[in-house]
Amino acid sequence: QVQLVESGGGLVQAGGSLRLSCAASGDIICISAMGWYRQAPGKQRELVAGITSGGSTNFADSVKGRFTISRDNAKNTVYLQMNSLKPEDTAVYYCKAWRSGVVYWGQGTQVTVSS
Repeated sequence: QVQLVESGGGLVQAGGSLRLSCAASGDIICISAMGWYRQAPGKQRELVAGITSGGSTNFADSVKGRFTISRDNAKNTVYLQMNSLKPEDTAVYYCKAWRSGVVYWGQGTQVTVSS
């Protein structure tokens, strides 16, 4: 089992920044990739950014150039740095991990961007 705990969400004005953290614990050996997803009210959950164990990254078009994803292997933590936030970035952000064909989710953290 893998446990994921997100933190760093909150309320920010448009144009501001937030950094989300996702700390992994438990059976973390062989986690192949981690990522951030978000779900706004009435919308489907969507990929925001992902990072593999090798450090390859991918981003949704809507966040390219504004968000970055990184991982600290020593701390078993993945970060999502969000800059130039827009009201449409408002959502619950979830951390996701892939390990041996099994997917794990965190509980989510709310990000609200006011205009």
